[in-house]
Amino acid sequence: QVQLVESGGGLVQAGGSLRLSCAASGSTFRINACGWYRQAPGKERELVARITIGGTTIYADSVKGRFTISRDSAKNTVYLQMNSLKPEDTAVYYCNAPRSSVLYWGQGTQVTVSS
Repeated sequence: QVQLVESGGGLVQAGGSLRLSCAASGSTFRINACGWYRQAPGKERELVARITIGGTTIYADSVKGRFTISRDSAKNTVYLQMNSLKPEDTAVYYCNAPRSSVLYWGQGTQVTVSS
C-alpha cells in the first residue's frame, strides 16, 4: 500500500523556520514530482509549492522568497523549507505525489505560527 507521510510541523513564532518532509512508504514508490498544499480552518486547500520531474519549482505568490521546495532522490523525500513564517501560514500542510496516474496524499502535518 502506497503511503505518503509528512513530518516536521509544529508551533513556531513569527519569523521562525520549519522544514517539512514528505516521504513515501514502500521502496517501489519513487517521488519524482511532488506538491505541497495547505488548508487553513474555514478555507480551501491551496497550492504552496510544487516540484516537477525535471526539477522545475513553482510557488504560490504568498510564499515566494520565503519557502523552498527541494527533493532528495537518494532519500526519496521532498522537503519544504519555510523561513520568515507568518501567522497567516498557519494551516495543515499536505504533500501529494503521482504514481501510475493516481495522485496520493499524505495525512497532513499541522503548522502553527504565533504572533
